[in-house]
Amino acid sequence: MSDKPVPPRPGRGAMSARLAEILRVDHAGELGAVHIYRGQRAVLGQAPGRERIAGQLAEMEGHEAEHLARFDRLLTERRVRPTAMAPVWRLAGFALGAGTALLGEKAAHACTEAVETVIEEHYAGQIAELADRDPELAAELSKFRDEELAHRDLAVEEGAREAPRVRPAGRGDPHRLPRRHQDQRKGVNPRRSGR
Repeated sequence: MSDKPVPPRPGRGAMSARLAEILRVDHAGELGAVHIYRGQRAVLGQAPGRERIAGQLAEMEGHEAEHLARFDRLLTERRVRPTAMAPVWRLAGFALGAGTALLGEKAAHACTEAVETVIEEHYAGQIAELADRDPELAAELSKFRDEELAHRDLAVEEGAREAPRVRPAGRGDPHRLPRRHQDQRKGVNPRRSGR
């Protein structure tokens, strides 16, 4: 992502179209974030001995819910339609949250660190872009960005960087791939070779 703000688009209505795009994307991001934390809480929230992380997740979800509620109001006030992909964001966010929580607390924190890092960079670009055009919205985004940074920092403090790293299939040591993938790399058809 570039550190430079997006230059104004030419033409009539371009600024309002860009603002609608920003609000729609931010609303979708906060919707996804709320559901990531819900997925993590579904796994870790009631587990014995996990009261500390359950409280942290609930607090961070609360911040994201406040951001989402604000974007809901902004979409209504500025007559911007939300993303049509909202059901996908809900499902994907919940699955990501639950999946990382199933890998353990450190993996859940690693997810938070990764997501909040991207969101922080995203907000930083928007704040720079909106500073002169819509200083009130830029100030709100700055507050949200600070909360996202606090989430990221907490995740790092809680061991996000100690989480086991998962290498995507097809990368690294070919001996770690399932046999059929090794055979395909060698040009062997496992069905014909009797494997």
